[in-house]
Amino acid sequence: MEKFKTRAARLNGPRDIELVERELECGPNQVIVKNHLMGICGSDKSFYRGKLPPKTAEFRQEPKFPFYLGHESGGTVVAVGEKVREFKIGDKVMAFGWNNNFADYFRSEVFQLQPVPFGLDMELASLGEPISCAMYSGLNSRVQLGDLVVIMGGGFAGQIIAQCAKLKGAYKVVVVDVLEGKLELAKKLGADIVINAANENVIEIIKELSGGKGADVVVEAAGTAESYNTASEIIRHNGKFVFYSWVTEPVTLNISRWHDDGLEFVNTCLVHHTWQQRYVWMEETLRPVAQGLIKIKPLITNEFPLAKLKEGFAFADKDDAAIKIIFRP
Repeated sequence: MEKFKTRAARLNGPRDIELVERELECGPNQVIVKNHLMGICGSDKSFYRGKLPPKTAEFRQEPKFPFYLGHESGGTVVAVGEKVREFKIGDKVMAFGWNNNFADYFRSEVFQLQPVPFGLDMELASLGEPISCAMYSGLNSRVQLGDLVVIMGGGFAGQIIAQCAKLKGAYKVVVVDVLEGKLELAKKLGADIVINAANENVIEIIKELSGGKGADVVVEAAGTAESYNTASEIIRHNGKFVFYSWVTEPVTLNISRWHDDGLEFVNTCLVHHTWQQRYVWMEETLRPVAQGLIKIKPLITNEFPLAKLKEGFAFADKDDAAIKIIFRP
């Protein structure tokens, strides 16, 4: 079996990341992919800052240092194991697994890959995982015609979910963030109202917009205790609280409001369900993107070569205004 030498990201500790050489050999049930491009996920930034979560069912490696980082990427199949029937050399695929994807090549189990649908541009398909996750949230957020919808967080996912909510018929889509650059982009992409939580009172503004009732749907896509608790305050009685972001540290929450107002909770984390569900949903989530209904490329704000992995992560750590940072091999 052919072996592939690759540069790959290894996180040795908080803010200590480097490219190391690894050799990949394809097992009988495995596939090796040559990367087209890779993206930094919000969880990657948390890990980089030393905030590794407890072990979960999704992980294929222990969440401890050293950690072989990376999961957002896509590319071309260059090797398949003798038992693999789902893919062949030359196929275009998207990664949906934690397989050290900040690399020239990565090795994956079959179930952690998806074929690229609709002839989708590899510039977008390589970000198929974060796009699909955000679109799944938008499509399953239970937004109805005429709803007042609030998106907490104007990052990559929040911007996609906001676009989706508007197309689903929301009366008003409100995006909340603390960075003006993200809010300006949200307006350009169709948000009706933006609120800077750093200097505006989110609760009072939503109260005024809703006639004192609160928002019909609130999507939490910022991943902070403040965001979760603000979301809890601005939902109307029996409103829908949509979970998206991954909080890796314990936070204190107003559970009393959740119980007393009969809030409905919707967990829209696609990749934290089963891979079978993901496989079924993936084409549904990417179809509106392929149709040009959802704008993705304006969300790719910064690009680095893989050789500048350290510089790219240092930039991501210091500049929260960056929405999606990508690397190219």
